[in-house]
Amino acid sequence: MASLQASSFLFSSSSSSSSSSSSSSCNCSTSNAAVSLPKLPRVRLSVPKTPLKFVEELNLRDGFTKEAKLYAILEAVSDRVEMHKNIGEQRDNWNKLLLNSINMITLTASTMAGVASAGTVGAPLLALNLSSALLFSAATGMLLIMNKIQPSQLAEEQRNATRLFKQLHSQIRTTLALRDPTALDVKDAMEKTLAIDKAYPLPLLGKMIEKFPEKFEPAVWWPKSQGSPRKQHKTQGKNADLEEEMREVIEVIRRKDSEDYMRLGNLALKVNKILAIAGPLLTGIAAAGSAFVGHAPWAATVAVTAGALASTVNTFEHGGQIGMVVEMYRYCAGFFTLMEESIETTIQQRDSEKSEDVEMLEMNVALKLGRSLSQLRDLARKSSSSHVDGIDEFASKLF
Repeated sequence: MASLQASSFLFSSSSSSSSSSSSSSCNCSTSNAAVSLPKLPRVRLSVPKTPLKFVEELNLRDGFTKEAKLYAILEAVSDRVEMHKNIGEQRDNWNKLLLNSINMITLTASTMAGVASAGTVGAPLLALNLSSALLFSAATGMLLIMNKIQPSQLAEEQRNATRLFKQLHSQIRTTLALRDPTALDVKDAMEKTLAIDKAYPLPLLGKMIEKFPEKFEPAVWWPKSQGSPRKQHKTQGKNADLEEEMREVIEVIRRKDSEDYMRLGNLALKVNKILAIAGPLLTGIAAAGSAFVGHAPWAATVAVTAGALASTVNTFEHGGQIGMVVEMYRYCAGFFTLMEESIETTIQQRDSEKSEDVEMLEMNVALKLGRSLSQLRDLARKSSSSHVDGIDEFASKLF
C-alpha cells in the first residue's frame, strides 16, 4: 500500500514537472516569436587604402622601372664592349697589312729602278720606268691615307674603349647587386656611356679623333659635373688628416705624373708628325727619280735611295706603332686628370649622401696608383715636407 502511494506520488510529480517545462518552452517560443526582427541586408563598406600604403607601392613600382632602365643600359654597354673589341682587332690588322703591303710595293719599285739603270734600253727601259713610277706613286697615296688615319692609334683607342666599357659594366652590375637603383644611378650610367662614346668614336669619317692636333691634350671619357661646387666644411680629427693626405697626393700627381706624361705625349706627337710627312715625301721623290732612270745619271741613285729610306721610315712609324704610343700617353694623362678631379670632388662633397667615405677613397686611390696604404701615406708625408725642393718620386707605380 505504501509502495503504491509512493509510485503515484512520483508519477504525479513527474507529470507536473513535465507540464511546467512544456509550458515554459511554450512561453519562450512565444516570446522569441514576438521579439524577432527581420534580417537586414549586409552592406560592404570599402575602406580606402592609407596614403602610406599607396606611397610604398608607388615607390616599389618606380624602383622596378629604374632597375629595368639600368638593365637596358647594361645590355647596351655589353654590346659596345663587343663592338669595340672586334673593331679594334680589325684596325690592328689594318696596320699590319698596310705596313707589309706598302713596304713590299716600295722595295719592288726600288728594285725595278735599279734594274732599269743597268744598261737597259728601248721598250724594256720604258716598261721598268713606268712600272716603278706607278708603284712609288701608289705607295705615296697609300702612305698618305695610312698616316692620316694612324691604324695603330685607332686600335689603341678601341682597346681603351673596351676597357672603359668593361669597367662601366662592372659598376652597373655592382649597383644592381648592392641596392635598388635610383633615378640618379640611371642618369649617371647613361652619361658615362655617352661620354665614352664621344671620347672614342667608332666611325672614321667626320667623327675620327684628330691624329695630329696642334696641342697635345689628355683624353676625357667621363661626364663633367655640372653642379656648383659644394661649400667645404672644416673637419677635425682623423678625417681632416686623411683629407690633407689626399690633397698632398693630388699635388704629387699634378707636379710629377701628369706633367711627365704631357711632356712625353708632346714629344711622341712631334716625332709622329715628322715621320708622317717624311714617308710620303720620300716615296714621292723616288717616283720622280724613277721616271728619269736611263736619262739622267743621278735618277737611279735618287730613286733607289729614297725608296729604301721610305721603307725604313714607314717601318719605324707604323711597325713601331708611334700612333699607339701617342694614344697611350693621351690615355695616361687623362687617367691622372680623372684621379685629380675625383679626389677633389669627393673631398668637397664628403658631407653629401652620394659621396664615399674618405677611408674608402684612400683605399681606392692606393689601388689605382699601385701602392699600399702605408706607401701612400709615406708619399703624402714626403710631399708635405718637400714643397720647396719638390719630390723626385712619382705617385703611380703602375704607369
